[in-house]
Amino acid sequence: MSPVHPVTLIGAGNMGGAMAANLLDQGWTVEVCDIDPAKVADSKEKGASALAVPARAAINSVAFIVCVVDAAQTDAVLFGPDGLARMLQPGNTVILCPTISPQDVEAFAGRLAALGVHTVDAPMSGGPARARDGTMSLMVACAPAVYEQQAGLLQALSGRVFRISDHPGDGARTKLVNNLLAGINLVGAAEVLALAGRLGLDPARTLDVIEQSSGQSWIGSDRMRRAIAGDYAPRAHVTLLEKDTRLAVEAARAAGFEGPLGARASEVFAQAHRAGLAELDDAAIFKYLRDR
Repeated sequence: MSPVHPVTLIGAGNMGGAMAANLLDQGWTVEVCDIDPAKVADSKEKGASALAVPARAAINSVAFIVCVVDAAQTDAVLFGPDGLARMLQPGNTVILCPTISPQDVEAFAGRLAALGVHTVDAPMSGGPARARDGTMSLMVACAPAVYEQQAGLLQALSGRVFRISDHPGDGARTKLVNNLLAGINLVGAAEVLALAGRLGLDPARTLDVIEQSSGQSWIGSDRMRRAIAGDYAPRAHVTLLEKDTRLAVEAARAAGFEGPLGARASEVFAQAHRAGLAELDDAAIFKYLRDR
């Protein structure tokens, strides 16, 4: 049974909008805010209420979910002129879902703690379709009491909630490790299918083989099926994995670790961006490598 009080969701893009729709389907009351009126309108059609600015959120919200792109947007949502900090009360909970650096998560959590506000570090993975049906992964790091308090909402958002640790920042670390591997796998899948075409093979038939063989990866299959069909409509822009892999490589170097693949894969996303593919789906890595 969902609570009477609303859930506030800031950022109604591909992932945030899908999360809102999932909660609404389960009977939760949801209010949304986004700088894009079209995204807010889409959520309103599904039953959400609209906020003009984060500071207009209901004071009695179950939790305040931040689902924006990066640390700068997160800072604006929380501490900007119309940010949530203007109305947050001691005992409130902010759930941070963006992929940002662990240090940024720790800094935001510290600033919120000074207000008496709890932080749940909860980056997500799986894409909009899995956010919509509640099967995305949530990597959760927060104090045990906060986790128990928010367990109902977290389970409503996803049936795949991974309890990482009690320390906000560790969710971000886990997400960066995951996304670095996703980036490596995607670049690898795009490279071998571009090679298959250069060798005179049918890329779709080659992918059929890969999917039933040792080279299979979820992101490779998901993105390369779209790429082979020429479908580069953005579900996840090239810039997202460009950012995530860059943050992961920075975290690795700060920890004194440098592997052979992460930095190279990250550079491929940066090159695709510079080649004019930034606003396309990250499946466009195939287009970039094929056309070089």
